[in-house]
Amino acid sequence: MNFFTVFRKEMLEQVRTYRFLIVAAVLVIFGLTSPALAKFTPEMLKAIPGVPGNIQTLFPTPTVVDAVGQYVKNMVQFGVLLALLMTMGVVVQEKERGTAAFFLTRPVSRVTFLLAKYAAMAVAFIASILIAALGCWYYTYLLFEPLAWEPYLALNGLILIDFLVYMSLSLLCSTIARSNGIAVGLAFVSLIIVGGIGALPSIGDYFPGHLISWGASLVLKGNITAWPALWISLGVIFAALAAACLIFRRQEV
Repeated sequence: MNFFTVFRKEMLEQVRTYRFLIVAAVLVIFGLTSPALAKFTPEMLKAIPGVPGNIQTLFPTPTVVDAVGQYVKNMVQFGVLLALLMTMGVVVQEKERGTAAFFLTRPVSRVTFLLAKYAAMAVAFIASILIAALGCWYYTYLLFEPLAWEPYLALNGLILIDFLVYMSLSLLCSTIARSNGIAVGLAFVSLIIVGGIGALPSIGDYFPGHLISWGASLVLKGNITAWPALWISLGVIFAALAAACLIFRRQEV
């Protein structure tokens, strides 16, 4: 079987196991609701009984900056978790059930097997981010002002790269592990390591999280750039996939 045949099989599995639906539902919901949350949260707080009347002084009038900030925060927090959760079991579960061994008896290389899984997950996230981004742009236009398309697309592209980094690390963990529990543990350890180091001053400028700051800056006409973080993120994706393929080729399944 060639890559596209295996890829179609993986896409069909994405639909049948509801992975595609889960990713799309979560990201689209947060994409649609982020501008509304930014716009109406102060009003909702003021409407709570017993809240002091001067509460409005604590919340300045929401602007498009708040809408973009809410969108970025929601997408990154929940998207990274989805990237880990949806990817961490794709290989190890097939090894545990024995379906990987059965599938690999056909003329399918192990590299094709892994990369098709990764590509299918990537397509699910690309489609979901696209719909979420369109929804967020539309409601930001209605509630605030229209966002410039080019920097807004760049923001979402950088968010996608951030997700792809964690997906590649989670796929590597799923390939290494012999059980689903170990894969879960390894995936969350990778999240803690990357997130923890990325939060350090100066060093964080070279980690995937800095891509989000760059993207938000582009939309809001700031001056932040993160080219080193971009190249390192792409390098991590390539290295994690290469390591997963090398390890899987030497494993007994």
